[in-house]
Amino acid sequence: MESKKNKITILYVDDEENNLVSFKATFRIKYKVFTAISGSAALKIVEDNPIDIIITDQRMPEMTGVEFLEEVIKINPEPMRILLTGYTDMAAVVDAVNKGKIFHYLNKPWSEEELDETIQRAYELYSERKTIMETYSKLEVTNEQLEFLLRQKLLS
Repeated sequence: MESKKNKITILYVDDEENNLVSFKATFRIKYKVFTAISGSAALKIVEDNPIDIIITDQRMPEMTGVEFLEEVIKINPEPMRILLTGYTDMAAVVDAVNKGKIFHYLNKPWSEEELDETIQRAYELYSERKTIMETYSKLEVTNEQLEFLLRQKLLS
């Protein structure tokens, strides 16, 4: 399990209060959990907190899960995104993949074990992606330094 300060940070968005309470009760010890009852409340959380993984219900009254995820990408494209729905709506799944750029799609009601495994896989990919981006940034700096040295050498 992650140490206290290195817990995976999860935002769970659902318009049903019971689902929010259940999710938090199930995962609060293992993960740092934020919950939101609407897409707009969740966007505020994303703006104010570093989030590793976002899990959202698809069918919500104010904005759908896909619409919410599209807005999240504009604010911060880094968190891994997981879509939950109690309905088999293939158009929603296609939109989630294409517009919300989801990592995974799960049916409601969710199984604690399956959801936990999905969170772990998403976080592994999230961590690998962050490491690759950090390495890429370092390589860009090194490349710029080498180009500068080469220009200096050519000019002298």
